[in-house]
Amino acid sequence: MGAYYDEGFPASQMATAPLFADRKHTKTVFDNVHNNIYVDPLSLKFIDTEQFQRLRDVKQLGLCHLVYPGAVHTRLEHSLGVYWLAGQAVQRLKQQEGEDLDIDRSDVMCVKLAGLLHDVGHGPFSHVFDNEFLPRVAPGIEWSHERMSVMMVDHIVDEHNIDIDHGDLKRVKSMILASSGSSQHQLHSEKRFLFDIVANGRNGIDVDKFDYIERDCRACGLSSSFKFERLMENMRVVDNEICYRAKECINVYRLFQTRADLFRTVYTHAKVKALELMVADALLLANNYLQISERINNPAEFWKLDDSILKIIETAEDQELKEAQELVLRIKRRKLYRFCNEYAVPREQLDYFKDITPKDIVCSQAGNGVSILEDDVLVSNVKIDLTRGKEDPVNSVHFFKDYDSQEKFVIQKERISHLLPDCFQDRIVRVYTKKPDLVEAVSEAFENFQLKMYGTRTQVHGTPDCKKRRLYYSQ
Repeated sequence: MGAYYDEGFPASQMATAPLFADRKHTKTVFDNVHNNIYVDPLSLKFIDTEQFQRLRDVKQLGLCHLVYPGAVHTRLEHSLGVYWLAGQAVQRLKQQEGEDLDIDRSDVMCVKLAGLLHDVGHGPFSHVFDNEFLPRVAPGIEWSHERMSVMMVDHIVDEHNIDIDHGDLKRVKSMILASSGSSQHQLHSEKRFLFDIVANGRNGIDVDKFDYIERDCRACGLSSSFKFERLMENMRVVDNEICYRAKECINVYRLFQTRADLFRTVYTHAKVKALELMVADALLLANNYLQISERINNPAEFWKLDDSILKIIETAEDQELKEAQELVLRIKRRKLYRFCNEYAVPREQLDYFKDITPKDIVCSQAGNGVSILEDDVLVSNVKIDLTRGKEDPVNSVHFFKDYDSQEKFVIQKERISHLLPDCFQDRIVRVYTKKPDLVEAVSEAFENFQLKMYGTRTQVHGTPDCKKRRLYYSQ
């Protein structure tokens, strides 16, 4: 970010300083989604650190840009967007509710900083690191990018001697963790609604989703009928909770449905998952040499990890990285792990579903002379929902009738439309192989497994790697 800026108000005066600082104390950043973003002096102190600037080298969508070439935006852009929307949301609430909410400058600053720093703990390739790499290199470990973000915030404050009130810092960290449930004991009943703005653990509606849904749809060329501006214009606090005007109930469903569409078409795209599995394997092969997993609880070392780690692997001269380099070269040459088959778990089986493993596939192989080993097979168990598993997320959202009303209520979907879904989760099992000559054998073994487990199977016709395939179900 660089450039000059005034020091603004010291931490000791933050609570009594004017809510809207003079424009001369801010820096203007142009964003392709939100246009001008005005950054205050305290936030700039966090932004102008190597730990935050690292987010320029962590792509928001991990490896999706290798399938959707436009998806090259970064965690830094997203973090600035969430920072801006968080500030807009809390200021809008203050304007609408007046003195009733008693929102002061300290409250605004905490919410904005939580939005700015909520993703500073993401690892290389974003969710690939915590969803694919860490469970294999450290099974059972309790680690999340939210917890690392909190550790990183403390590290930045200490490393750069940032003057921030201890109580405010504690609230910022609690706001970052609010959706995970791990910080619920820290949340104060007073102004509880502030903790719903950035990471909403109550119903999943927050400015983090507002930004990434809009930003990701634009980057991937997808249309979206969800309008976050309407929700922000039609929200208020009732009984210490952010509620939405009843006429926005369809827009709330669109929020969750658009997010699910992004998961289906972008985040869990079959080719994207193949790339993720390959990168996770490359990181595993390079882990001992680069000591990646040893850094996950040390923010002073963790911030040095970003997407450039693949280039480090690719250009290293040490023979210990030879296998990892071969995988990176395969990615560059598009010789990916081959998609074999997929299966959408029947609705009646969702309650009993357990993740499928390579061993399940190997044990179902046909005796046709082709031998499949567990190391040849990879399984991706994909879950797509509307944020609440098998439950309707809108049942956790409270609405109000109009601005004269002080009552909040839940709207049952039957009263909204009969066209809304009555099932809120999909489970899709995809099977891949590392060896192209095993595609048919692995696909057949997976079909045998489906027949044994569910009594139906999905057969893939055409090219086995997702091109021009037709799916049908047979008894």
